[in-house]
Amino acid sequence: MKVHERFIDYVKFDTTSDPSSNKCPSTENQMIFARYLVEQMKNIGIKDAHVDECGYVYGFIDAKSGCENIQSIGFIAHMDTSDAVSGKKIKPRIVTNYDGKDIILNTESGIVMEVDKYSHLKNYIGHDLIVTDGTTLLGADDKAGIAEILSMAEILINNDTLKHGPISIAFTPDEEIGRGADLFDVKKFNASYAYTVDGGSLGDIQYENFNAASAHITVTGLSVHPGGAKNIMKNAILIAYEFNSLLPCNETPQHTEKKEGFHHLHDISGTEEQVLMKYILRDHDADKLKQKKDRFNLAADFINRVYGSNTIKMDIKDTYLNMAEMLKPHMYIIERANRAYVALGYTPTSHAIRGGTDGARLSYMGLLCPNIATGGHNAHGRFEYVSINEMEKMVAVLVHIACDINNI
Repeated sequence: MKVHERFIDYVKFDTTSDPSSNKCPSTENQMIFARYLVEQMKNIGIKDAHVDECGYVYGFIDAKSGCENIQSIGFIAHMDTSDAVSGKKIKPRIVTNYDGKDIILNTESGIVMEVDKYSHLKNYIGHDLIVTDGTTLLGADDKAGIAEILSMAEILINNDTLKHGPISIAFTPDEEIGRGADLFDVKKFNASYAYTVDGGSLGDIQYENFNAASAHITVTGLSVHPGGAKNIMKNAILIAYEFNSLLPCNETPQHTEKKEGFHHLHDISGTEEQVLMKYILRDHDADKLKQKKDRFNLAADFINRVYGSNTIKMDIKDTYLNMAEMLKPHMYIIERANRAYVALGYTPTSHAIRGGTDGARLSYMGLLCPNIATGGHNAHGRFEYVSINEMEKMVAVLVHIACDINNI
């Protein structure tokens, strides 16, 4: 089966994760997909392919004869898709020999992917692209990674001339809601280090990401009839607005890029009696993230001095750290991927992720794990697409990484 055929098969599964669920996996559909992958892995010949009770899929490829003492490496992708856009009834379509022009995704609804908005489309003239019908996401994040890893595995298992050491494979649930590494069994995975295959253009390898925190805020007001509210009412909605106004207005996602951090109000609900606010805080620099958390505390203290000591209650928690601190002393892991890119004709690049990956968490759990590309773009949206040409090249990159045993 070709890599793009695998991918199109996989996107039939709705694997949207659910942040409101306390289960693991957070949705039953992820477990259904996990079981399907296990059967595919067994058919390929992957050793001990299985899914555990929490939806984590594991499998192993033995070293080729004479390579048993080479250190093991791993490849990881995630099964879930973002809940930002629907992942139900995805209708993928192949645009053959892309001509560089706007792509009409849905004639009936007038949905068009415009080159002026997505200029990176120009890099794929002549490629075959898989796109959506404009009503759902595509799922290349990260089913493209799963398809590429299993295509690599099939090549390695069926070609005795390709020499490699032990290889571990894992597919995780709930990465999109920040829980992908929560119950990952590093000991069972048994790899010296690994790569997540989770998005971006070929040639790129990512080993820096945000330090991350979350802030959950409860604003308690006092509701009375507005006709007699003078000097009595405390409108929690307006107080919430006031709290937000105390934060730097130029440090939000729409005003930042590259290594600039931000705070982001992503959920707010309530009435004049009580309002709940949810923020995420991000910065590549740990000290700058601390400054952001300090500003939140200062803003809360100010509100409580003005409106009463119990007006704002806030819970700030760290969620993940920048994996660069763990990976920079071990750049041979990055260099192994870079050699594969060069061998396939790509110039290696690296940029700091404006987000996080399973690899960031795993790197602090004892499994060093940078991220490499899939060929997918515009993740978490209706204009998501993936290049079939790059998926095929990415399979070759993974094979090269696996077989790069003379430079270890």
